[in-house]
Amino acid sequence: MATDEIDLEERGEAVLPAAPAPPRRRRGDHVSSAAQTVVAIAVVLTLCYVAKLVVITLMVSILLAFLLQPVVEMLERLRMPRSLASFLAVVFLLGIAYGGTHFSYNRAVDFVQQWPKYSVRVRQVVTSFRERTLTIQKTTERVLAQEPERGVVTVQQKVDWAEVLTRSAASVWEFVLIVSFIPFLVYFMLSWQDHVKSATVMLFRLENRNAAYKTLSRISAMTRSFIVGNLLIGLFMAAISVIVFALVDLSYPFILGFLSGFLSLVPYLGVVLAVVPPLVAGLGELSGGKLLVVVVTVLILHLFAINVLYPKILGRRLQLNPLVVTIALLVWGWIWGGMGLILAVPITGAMKIIFDHVETLRPYGAWMGE
Repeated sequence: MATDEIDLEERGEAVLPAAPAPPRRRRGDHVSSAAQTVVAIAVVLTLCYVAKLVVITLMVSILLAFLLQPVVEMLERLRMPRSLASFLAVVFLLGIAYGGTHFSYNRAVDFVQQWPKYSVRVRQVVTSFRERTLTIQKTTERVLAQEPERGVVTVQQKVDWAEVLTRSAASVWEFVLIVSFIPFLVYFMLSWQDHVKSATVMLFRLENRNAAYKTLSRISAMTRSFIVGNLLIGLFMAAISVIVFALVDLSYPFILGFLSGFLSLVPYLGVVLAVVPPLVAGLGELSGGKLLVVVVTVLILHLFAINVLYPKILGRRLQLNPLVVTIALLVWGWIWGGMGLILAVPITGAMKIIFDHVETLRPYGAWMGE
């Protein structure tokens, strides 16, 4: 090595020093980075819990905006300004919501009015269950009365119904006020989509803007695929349910079939929620064999959707393993309740896409994948 350096110096060529080795991250740096990640996750989850109404409203508005995006694009092809196309899309959404609510309300009122005609068996079942409950309660009270505890004073607290109603009314008013923002949020998200997307990309450094653009595009495609896929699966299961319910002579097969089909989309709890409406409606008018057909139909449709339709339609877009989906449902269901179960999958899918495009977070994205 020394001889080579002497030869280079004699030739008049410069001797370049060896490149320094990249600095190794110390163990303390890894611990500090992990601690910062944990603190950041805790802060985000706390904010989601404290401001859940606001965050849920934003998430629902984003999903609706993705759902209406094809409608806006179709209207733009007709030489219509984007602002007008977005306005018509929101009006179309409100019209569908109003029509569905009006139809469901009328059917529900008609269903309640017709209920006494075939509710004898339902009352018998409810009465039998109530009698058993009262028997257990009386037995328990009798046993406790035989073994009184000395020095124990039982105080029965009266319920202040005025306070309860006031709190309920305040909660309902707050919910209505927050939900009323959804049409406006959807409109501005649609009309200002290009500006918001480009402005979001410009928030990153120049070398990271390409990755940010690809990430946003993949999240948009995943979210749109998730919404359309769930809509198609729900329509398929609703159509099969309507046909089966009509064949077994179940009253109101249309409304019960659509209700059961779309309730089945709720993760984990869907099969229970989907079987309750037709089962309750059929207790007063169907025989045991027909009720069994209804229950078996709901179970088969749910299993077919989970094991066949979901992997075929949504599997390529989401690419989440079952463990991550289960953890996501547990966490978001605990934070947001029923809406958390609905929003858990798209939120987790968006997180995986972000992890896949950030170099330091790619191991987490790989762990979340299939």
